Amino acid sequence: MATPASSGLKFLSNALATPEQLSTSSSSIDGVTPDLEASIRFAGALLTQAAGVLLRLSQDIIAQAIVTFTRFWIGAEGGSLRIYNVKDVSAASLYLTAKLSFQPTSPRSVLNVYGFLLSKQASPLWCINPDPYLESSSSSSTSSEHPPPNPETYILTEGEYQTRRAVLMRTEAIVLRTLGFNTHVALPHTISLTYLQTLGVAAPGVARRVFGHLNAALLSPQLLYVTHQPNALAVAAIYLAAREEGVKLVGSEWWEVFDVDREELGFLVVAMRSMEGFAERELRVWKGKGVPMTVEEVEEEIERRRKGVEEEVNGG
Repeated sequence: MATPASSGLKFLSNALATPEQLSTSSSSIDGVTPDLEASIRFAGALLTQAAGVLLRLSQDIIAQAIVTFTRFWIGAEGGSLRIYNVKDVSAASLYLTAKLSFQPTSPRSVLNVYGFLLSKQASPLWCINPDPYLESSSSSSTSSEHPPPNPETYILTEGEYQTRRAVLMRTEAIVLRTLGFNTHVALPHTISLTYLQTLGVAAPGVARRVFGHLNAALLSPQLLYVTHQPNALAVAAIYLAAREEGVKLVGSEWWEVFDVDREELGFLVVAMRSMEGFAERELRVWKGKGVPMTVEEVEEEIERRRKGVEEEVNGG
């Protein structure tokens, strides 16, 4: 990845993906189609976010973990979905990021949470469990038909824990090597608050929307956090949030003060606004089935699609 232009900006900037890395991933080289790769990355980021929340980690730690997870799959030198399990890379990214923070968490806690979230009977995530029990149990008329899941479907035995702990440690080492041991992630959240103060915006609704857009952008199929610097992400989120809240910002082309040009701002605003539509499409595409989280599931999905294409050709 390209390094920040100035070493003085090290803690405010990130190493960004190069155009070559964005155009060619290890997964695409291995035959994973772009749409499938985007779906799996999206689901993996959702899994990381949910695990971080259940582990009671701060949002900045969760965000850094999602960026680390995203970086792992970028470029021909990155990880391939046909070699590494998404669920393992997600867990390793979260464990590693937390370990390097002020909120370290134990391997057992991480693995227990992932055991629950990856259970096809217990998980509340639509990308894992197509028929979440939480949704069906909200109706008293159907609660008897959909009782809460048996804890045995997600509680790890000691043997399972030791096996998965070894996988977690091994995957953590692989993530570190793949990233060249560069774990630095600068986030736009704090910067955005500084910018809002500079612009004289005190409306709490704007700040909430800014953070909402920044958190949603972590899941973007355009990989916004590895293609744009934090200052640009902050400016785009402020621009969008202010328009949504009807707050007029002082001055014309104020974004230039924060080193963001009109073209970059326009791209980021469109990308952030498209996140809701992208998430809705993913829900429709994967309705009734889980998104692949392991190498075996990825292989099954690729084979299913191959057979579907053959049937269309033969039927035509």
